[in-house]
Amino acid sequence: MGIKILELNDEIKTNILENMLKRSPSSYREHENTVREIIVEVREKGDKAIFQYAERFDGVKLDESNFRVTEAEIKEALSEVGENLLSVMKQSMENIRAFHEKQVRQSFFSAREDGSILGQRITPIARVGVYVPGGKAVYPSSVLMNVVPAIVAGVPEIVMTTPCGKDGKVNANVLAAAHLLGIKEIFKTGGAQAIAALAFGTESIRKADKIVGPGNIFVALAKREVYGHVSIDSIAGPSEIMVLADETANPRFVAADLLSQAEHDEMASSILVTTSEKLAKEVSAEIDSFLAKLERKEIMEKSLENYGYALVAKSMEEAIDVVNEIASEHLEIVTADPWASMTKVKNAGAIFLGNYSSEPLGDYFAGPNHVLPTNGTAKFFSPLSVDDFIKKSSVISYSREALEKVHLDIEAFAKAEGLTAHANSIAVRFE
Repeated sequence: MGIKILELNDEIKTNILENMLKRSPSSYREHENTVREIIVEVREKGDKAIFQYAERFDGVKLDESNFRVTEAEIKEALSEVGENLLSVMKQSMENIRAFHEKQVRQSFFSAREDGSILGQRITPIARVGVYVPGGKAVYPSSVLMNVVPAIVAGVPEIVMTTPCGKDGKVNANVLAAAHLLGIKEIFKTGGAQAIAALAFGTESIRKADKIVGPGNIFVALAKREVYGHVSIDSIAGPSEIMVLADETANPRFVAADLLSQAEHDEMASSILVTTSEKLAKEVSAEIDSFLAKLERKEIMEKSLENYGYALVAKSMEEAIDVVNEIASEHLEIVTADPWASMTKVKNAGAIFLGNYSSEPLGDYFAGPNHVLPTNGTAKFFSPLSVDDFIKKSSVISYSREALEKVHLDIEAFAKAEGLTAHANSIAVRFE
């Protein structure tokens, strides 16, 4: 099977971009009414609706007694998680913390001799809801990536929601990650109903000010629906990887990295852009070799069939143009001089340079956030960061002397807009 090898031209580029955009949550309008109905039910009925949806969708009976994860459940989860994994999680957490601490901004104030003071005050968001999925795959790494920047930003309250199994238990690795981060408020709910609970509150779950975390199409549509009542991180689409390579790249490494994203789900996208047709053919053969022995083979094959490409460009300039046009979530650059290639890249969520910087390094361990813009939104969005968990307030303080110098100008501006009460608010101070 391998991967489709295509000679890059304008028509191919247009077709791929159109095909990629089909994966956007905005393309799934058939689910919008279902999501709205769930949100209305939770908003009106609170916990009762959550419990009904848990039985209907997850096959589990929840009530007030078992809805919130207990200390005993966390202790049980810790006993199931090996010391080795806990140790790796701790190191990953420290790497993520160290990176995000460099993003912290400070409030500032600027004073002038006339007595005016201007500034910006930075404060953390008061309460953040973190959604952790529990469907085809469970991601304790996402717990770390979503919570650490919130902690670094100084968010005082963090609540987590995640679906449980039919036995009423939450994934042990997810609970272990939450424990390492000190999260005490964890509720067993998933899907659009969990987003509604975080956005509007129920008897058990107090309303959050912001919701972060990945999820399926219902979660993505629910986040879009509640945006404005609360803030959200983004409306994420399926995972993506693009590898920019020349003839010096190792085809086995490239094939392995493409498959690392194809295994996420059938909608994931894996694209090689190269100046070497020989490399493209070698990568395709290596993909077949890996597929014969890796788990999740069916998912990877479907993903490659729908959204997998090896694009052969005539030049590195043409290759980089398509990289910027597609604006992938993850971009690996494996060229003779990856740093030089990187300087020409304008649009990518995270950039990995060289043979030994494979994408999973960013997913789990290096420190930069793995919550990244998808579906071409890297053209205008950025990775999740400390900035996502703060608010900025402008601060203005003028003395009489400072205002007197400019009050006629301000009054004239206000009158020009027909807002005489604005002008009067300034003028009365100098009557």
